[in-house]
Amino acid sequence: MDTFLIEREVPGASKLSHAELVEIAKTSNAAVASLGIPYTWVTTYVAGDKLYCVHRTDSPETVREHARRGGFPANLVAEVVAEFGPQTAAKAA
Repeated sequence: MDTFLIEREVPGASKLSHAELVEIAKTSNAAVASLGIPYTWVTTYVAGDKLYCVHRTDSPETVREHARRGGFPANLVAEVVAEFGPQTAAKAA
């Protein structure tokens, strides 16, 4: 499965309550289950008026279908092609 980064514009996202986040998670889980294909929601970060989600599946179209079924915006869907961090500097090519 490929990894995708999804940016969702949600005004007031950083002010969502724990109960509201629980409901969003339930809705997302139901949308994942309804797809009937391999799909993993890894995590979501809340920052300002946006949600940044990491999902694993076969195509960006599947990510958009998950968003449609869940009633979520998917303002940006980008495939992650590499991952690196500070430890990368210590690794020889």
